Amino acid sequence: MADLSNLLLASLNPNTRKQAEQSLNQYSNQPGFLPHLLALVLQSSQDRAVRLAGSIYLKNITKLRWEEDVQPLAEADKATLRERLVPAMLALSNTADKSVRTQVAEAVSLIAELDFPAKWSNLIDQLISSLSPNDYSINIGVLQTAHSIFRQWRALVRSDELFSTINLVLEKFMVPFLQLFRQTATLLLNKSPTTTKEQYGYQAQSMVLLVDIFYDLTCQDLPPAIEDANEEFWAPQTGWWQVFITWDPIELKGDVRTTFLFFFVQGVWNLVGSNKLPSLADDGLVSQALRFLSTSIRSNYYTPLFSSTPVLSSLISAVIIPNITLREHEIEQFEDDPLEYVRLDLGVVGGGETRRQAAADVLKAFVGSGMESAATEIVGGWIGKGLEEAKNKGGEEGWKAKDAAVFLLTAVATRGSTVQHGVTSTNALVDVVKFFGDHVFQDLQAQEGTVHPILQVDAIRFLYTFRNQLTKEQLLSVMPFLVRHLGSDNYVTYTYAAITIDKILFIKKANQLLFAQADIHDFAVDLVNALLGKIESGRTPEKVAENDHLMKCIMRVIVTARQTLTPVYERILSRLVAILGVISKNPSNPNFDQYIFESISGLMRFVVIGTPGSLLVFEKYLLEPFNIILQADIEQYIPYVFQVLAQMLEFRKDVVAPQYRALMQILITPATWQQKGSIPGLVRLLKAFLSRDAEHMTASGQLAGVLAVVQQRLIPSKLNDAWGFELLQAVVQYVKPGALQQFMKPIIMTLLTRMQTSKTDKFVYLFSKFLLFISAINVPDMGPDYIIAIIEEIQPRLWSQILCNFVIPQAPKVPHRDRKLAVVGVTRLLCKSKFMVQEPSIQAWPATYAALGKLFSEPQYFNTSEGDANGGITEIDTEEQTAGYQAAYSRLVASETPEADPVGYVQNPQQYLEQEMAGLSKLIGEERVKSMIAAAGVSI
Repeated sequence: MADLSNLLLASLNPNTRKQAEQSLNQYSNQPGFLPHLLALVLQSSQDRAVRLAGSIYLKNITKLRWEEDVQPLAEADKATLRERLVPAMLALSNTADKSVRTQVAEAVSLIAELDFPAKWSNLIDQLISSLSPNDYSINIGVLQTAHSIFRQWRALVRSDELFSTINLVLEKFMVPFLQLFRQTATLLLNKSPTTTKEQYGYQAQSMVLLVDIFYDLTCQDLPPAIEDANEEFWAPQTGWWQVFITWDPIELKGDVRTTFLFFFVQGVWNLVGSNKLPSLADDGLVSQALRFLSTSIRSNYYTPLFSSTPVLSSLISAVIIPNITLREHEIEQFEDDPLEYVRLDLGVVGGGETRRQAAADVLKAFVGSGMESAATEIVGGWIGKGLEEAKNKGGEEGWKAKDAAVFLLTAVATRGSTVQHGVTSTNALVDVVKFFGDHVFQDLQAQEGTVHPILQVDAIRFLYTFRNQLTKEQLLSVMPFLVRHLGSDNYVTYTYAAITIDKILFIKKANQLLFAQADIHDFAVDLVNALLGKIESGRTPEKVAENDHLMKCIMRVIVTARQTLTPVYERILSRLVAILGVISKNPSNPNFDQYIFESISGLMRFVVIGTPGSLLVFEKYLLEPFNIILQADIEQYIPYVFQVLAQMLEFRKDVVAPQYRALMQILITPATWQQKGSIPGLVRLLKAFLSRDAEHMTASGQLAGVLAVVQQRLIPSKLNDAWGFELLQAVVQYVKPGALQQFMKPIIMTLLTRMQTSKTDKFVYLFSKFLLFISAINVPDMGPDYIIAIIEEIQPRLWSQILCNFVIPQAPKVPHRDRKLAVVGVTRLLCKSKFMVQEPSIQAWPATYAALGKLFSEPQYFNTSEGDANGGITEIDTEEQTAGYQAAYSRLVASETPEADPVGYVQNPQQYLEQEMAGLSKLIGEERVKSMIAAAGVSI
């Protein structure tokens, strides 16, 4: 492991990251890896980047693999790490090591959550013995570690297990905690002349952590020691909390509740208003100062400072107006680094990044804090002045004045906004629609080159910001101008046009999309062609993929236009595939990747639904590049490829083509399942194969390979066991019971072994649901007795134990979406199983019926509607929030279709129960059935 530091550095470089991570993964399987990694993190002589990368890798490996059964960490290494982590936190007490210490603290928290107290019984003893009576730099590390362990209690549900852990901690930790609290409080409140500023700061940081831990220890219940010290903490005037509320040491720069901050606000105001900070280097300071002012205004604590009209006017003219005007470096950025300009400018809704955004946020704070009328009147004068100046002067002075006026109007008109939906509420004193018609629309419709491009961007951004305030008809009337601006030579102009079109097409009213395919029928093709043209103009993979706004707009047009694109879909598909081929040479933008696959998937979804024969065209264009991606192991794209392949296979109605079958060997290879982000897509693809080609899979021996994956990689894993059960359900649903018979006993043995060795609440539920699924589905020769017979073959009378301990308790807890499945499964258990009316299972028949009664208490959830075939398509926007390489799962929303109801043959569960009960009465006698129902004590 001598090259571990080099591998960690290489993992930070995109060009060497993949190989480095593979090598690190191989090293992680070697004994001694974890202690060696921790030792490397603690070496102060190492490069800081290496130490930080090592601490992050340590945290991630504890998070992902501490209890992993498939690729387990060595138990000896885990024990060594438990012994060394607390001392490591102390070794990292130096301020320069704060970022590394934070990662190690997170690792401690993750391990403690799993191992404390059962496997880490001396953890609290380690913490207590590490506390120092004098060195508070050490105490910070100890207290941060303790807080990282205890804070999880705040979100946990009360349970006996939780309180056992808390009591164990209180028994050992409470006395030294209170002693340190009192000592620290005394030192802070009675500062010694010999205490340095640095030492005083350490003591104050320790007190912050002590207060956090006080809350940790009391969040579930009041410990006796705290209850006994009630007066010490809460007494009027003398209690610790009362004293610290008014505590304001000069050395620590004061407390926000003191009147000193009143003068500080004035000082910040004067600093910004002096206009003595004009340089680019001062931008961060000015932006933070402006943000501080907006926070102060919103608090309403300093209203007397700002409430008079002359003061408000002075502040607006001195602080807001000078910082609203575009500065020279921003104009240069508009021309030389347009994508960065767009990224910064988009922050205008949230406020904060640039001077003008922060200044606008101050103005919004006035509008939202009871000074709306005065602020609007004062700003209205400045807006009028800017518009007049633009009209009279022209040239650079003129367009700059108008830009500032439009920006001011946008700020003063906004009361509430979100990044996703734009402005949600406006200043009632401002008519944004009239302002748009009088002053902005002229720039939107102007031909390129006739007005400054920044004014055209202002016009487009105005639409982007106030899209919810315009009617559908008004938005449709301006759409042709936005389409035309997509052809602009100016990068910011066409990018903002794409962003605005995307957001307009995503507008919802009453939770329904406002625009449908008929609304964009006439210009959808032009939109897509213009956007593709801009993307294709990039000369390198990085340039092609850099502007994800363009690809997102393509995706939005495709999912809105739907069948409108059918006449030209092949040309669009070929261009998308060509772009995919370019960017696959060096994947660099996760958002762009998400959107291009969503676009391909969405195009197929809507075109194939209307024209089934087009599936062959999609296969012709996609199967070869997808094979290349799989063979080249482009891991960023593989999860997407599996989902689109599954989508194509689900569309197939005839015999599965050979090119699909050729993929099976890849799908059942263990290495394919190592990338966690691929597992959901793999499971979906295998389910599609099972639903279309189960007979061939069985005959060719591929079914055995699928089940080997389930038994060896999915079921043993606490992270992936749910995917294993999902695949098993597809197997029992689509493989003929006779062909499956030889595999079922080993499968059940695997499930029972996992139940015995590492049972979790989730696994118990999934196991019970699987048994109910087998009982419920309407497959010839498959039913409750099929699975019960296999269980009884493993061990006589085992079924009754499983029924009583797992199935009966879990059935009433089934989530709403699975309620109908559970009802049908339990009904068939009661009425179609010979085992259930024989000893010993018959003893549990009444309890099973009672569980069914609980399920029937909420019959509204029996209607498992498959919903709109296009439902969920608007979820794409939520996906981008988690888009990124190494994400747990890059889900393709456009590729998804509602799953068929496995118990769709039952229309009315109540009638089905009555029908099956009648059949059972004929089989064993009506009186006997009545007596068993009576024993259940419930009426259905």
